[in-house]
Amino acid sequence: MWHASVLTIFPDMFPGPLGLSLAGKALAAKIWALDAIDIRAHAAGKHRTVDDTPAGGGPGMVMKTDVLARALDAIPPDGRPRLAMSARGTRLTQSRIAALAGGPGAVILCGRFEGIDERLIAARQLEEISIGDFVLSGGEIAALALLDACVRLLPGVMGKEASGAEESFAAGLLEYPQYTKPPLWEGQPIPEVLLSGDHGKIAQWRRAEAERLTRERRPDLWAAYLARKKP
Repeated sequence: MWHASVLTIFPDMFPGPLGLSLAGKALAAKIWALDAIDIRAHAAGKHRTVDDTPAGGGPGMVMKTDVLARALDAIPPDGRPRLAMSARGTRLTQSRIAALAGGPGAVILCGRFEGIDERLIAARQLEEISIGDFVLSGGEIAALALLDACVRLLPGVMGKEASGAEESFAAGLLEYPQYTKPPLWEGQPIPEVLLSGDHGKIAQWRRAEAERLTRERRPDLWAAYLARKKP
């Protein structure tokens, strides 16, 4: 069973949307498991303090290394990668998601305030991961996004296994446009090739459209795609 452990000061945020739709059904079916671990349970003192002022001065607060270490160390080593959601982390990609989904699960630390004491990241060899070039109030929403992306790739979660193979980023391209009934809507028809029944021409059209959209919208992905195609 794919197993996720999320360390957070807001455990009530989980499973949240992951308890619904495909992820929720898979959770109920025990295709995957989720533990939401309250970091404050590992803090000392009456107030269960998890943060303190930054060394060297400056605004905000920093999550304490001793508290986070106790929370992490309470999870027995089991081969799962240990991640920290961070705006400065490595950008999350579909290939990294696929690798995580193919493993035993993940331990995810959700930062808050100004971030996590750097010593903890080094000492516990946490992999910092970002879901984009923007800043959130904490790592919880980013963790939800990462988990949703992983869970949908687990065997038995999606209705058709081919669904995941033809999505955006699966082949290094954005996904081609999709259409469904009615065949004519507000004067706009479904492209004729999609109604032709010619699977070869449909595949060619979809590939061409995926390449067009990637070239127009994501020049970074397009450049990487062209580089991979070179002999």
